Amino acid sequence: MGCWSLWRMRPAAIGYVLLVQALALALVVLVFVTGRRPGPDDLLNFAAIAVTAGATIVVTSVSINLRRQVRRNPWTMHIVYLAAGILLLPTNLLVLLLLGPALHAVLHDRPETHRWLFTTAATTVATFAARLVIGWGEPVWTSVGFFTVGVVLLVVRAAVVAGGIRLRTPEAPRVAVLGEPIDVLLGIVGASLGGLLAVAMTAVPFAALLAGPPMVLLDLASQLPQWRRTAQHDGKTGLANSTHWERRARWELMRARQRQQPVAVLLLDLDNFKRVNDELGHLAGDVVLSAFARMLQDNVRREDMPGRFGGEEFVVLLPGTQCDTAYRVADRIRMATAGLSVATRDIRGEQRELTGLTVSIGVATTGRFDYELTDLLVAADAAMLAAKAAGRNAVTVA
Repeated sequence: MGCWSLWRMRPAAIGYVLLVQALALALVVLVFVTGRRPGPDDLLNFAAIAVTAGATIVVTSVSINLRRQVRRNPWTMHIVYLAAGILLLPTNLLVLLLLGPALHAVLHDRPETHRWLFTTAATTVATFAARLVIGWGEPVWTSVGFFTVGVVLLVVRAAVVAGGIRLRTPEAPRVAVLGEPIDVLLGIVGASLGGLLAVAMTAVPFAALLAGPPMVLLDLASQLPQWRRTAQHDGKTGLANSTHWERRARWELMRARQRQQPVAVLLLDLDNFKRVNDELGHLAGDVVLSAFARMLQDNVRREDMPGRFGGEEFVVLLPGTQCDTAYRVADRIRMATAGLSVATRDIRGEQRELTGLTVSIGVATTGRFDYELTDLLVAADAAMLAAKAAGRNAVTVA
């Protein structure tokens, strides 16, 4: 525990994580102290839910491991059986369903144990908050309560986790804090499926087994953002990779041609970047590329399209942008690059503060080169090479 990265976080984040875990532990103790003794029907319902959930967890985990894919948080699948358990089970059996995330931890490598403990604690708090809505001792189903269970389960966990992420990394983007929009949609689907499962099990307990295939499909659907991001984004910088960027750029240029709107393309190349790799090592170079990408995103509009073409070469598409505006954007990026200070480590593991970075930028616009992406890139590349020939750390317009 002493080597956990938890202890290197901000004090406020450490305190928050420990508070959430303490609250979850207190709830578990309260459940075992005050929970009623389960009856035969309760045990039958629990067995049906637990067998279905366990089988689904194993099947999806084996499938993802065999394909050597990186698993996203399996929370969407957990929602289904937890929502059903909230509506059906006594609290002391409900807490046993929280072993589902523990099973995932066994089946998947989780190097940062403190993060898994925190998300499990957040899930515990959300689960019992939802249970409180329909009655702590005995669940009483009402139309409003039935709907509210899913809402509380989703919102409380999302809020607890988001609070931890925001305290740990205040500069984290919104999608990292709140998740992808598809996560919200799949969460609603999961909560709805859990409610339907509970209704079916009131008539036939082992109807839970029928929920297995939908749970597998739901878990696979929750992996789609991860697979899409892997296919579309550069792993080192998070920007669009060249294939995805070119596809989006061609679509944007086609739309701009139809509307007769100007578009500009910036081609950027970090000056003397090979020296960084040779002197400090490739890992330090990766840190520099990541820092440059974040700076690039901070200096363009939301509708602009930055991407990485490979190596130290980047590209930005600026919709609705005339030549003079494109030049000002490029020069702002040039000056921001010169002001970068990147903390990294060299090949000996010593801390280094890298400054003095520069970038050469070529600018091409549809006003001169029309709307063919290839023509714009060739012109921007020629302008970028001219900027390098002029001494680097410059912006040249084609």
